[in-house]
Amino acid sequence: MPASFEFLRGTLGVIGLGCAYMAGRSLVAVRKGWQKIGKFYGWLIRAILCLAAIVLRHPIDVIAISVWTLSAVAFAIAYWQMMNQKPPEDLSRELFPHD
Repeated sequence: MPASFEFLRGTLGVIGLGCAYMAGRSLVAVRKGWQKIGKFYGWLIRAILCLAAIVLRHPIDVIAISVWTLSAVAFAIAYWQMMNQKPPEDLSRELFPHD
């Protein structure tokens, strides 16, 4: 028995949310020089395709608008988290004392 279209829309919405989150993280990594821009474009294209597929056979409704809004929020949260990331602790003095 095939899966219902509503279930597939929900699955694509969740995948689109994850891709939008990773696109936000990847944008910061590109700006800081940690990654190449191709990774950012990859996440961005995946997010756009998943979020556009939600309205492929359905009209734009509350579900589509809410998933798109949550994706924008996920992108912004990921961007903010990566920009305000704490530097790793320097534990070298505790692991290798100089006494």
